[in-house]
Amino acid sequence: MNSWFAPLQWLVFFALWRMSYETANINRGHRDEKSFLIEKTPPDEVGNPREKEWTEKAINKYAAAQEKKWRHWNEAMFERSD
Repeated sequence: MNSWFAPLQWLVFFALWRMSYETANINRGHRDEKSFLIEKTPPDEVGNPREKEWTEKAINKYAAAQEKKWRHWNEAMFERSD
């Protein structure tokens, strides 16, 4: 006895079979191409100029804070205090 649900089961089976085949063979034959499966655009083109400026400013402030921290640590550890 065939039910109306049988064609749907076959459809789901073939869809999962195809997806497993595609994921297993994702890197074959396309080794030269750069894939953006997660990111739709290359990272260099993402964002606005203000975001880039803010990022550079944050990096510079972080580097300055780390330098200050290490300078204090070196002074406390290696320089004699009278």
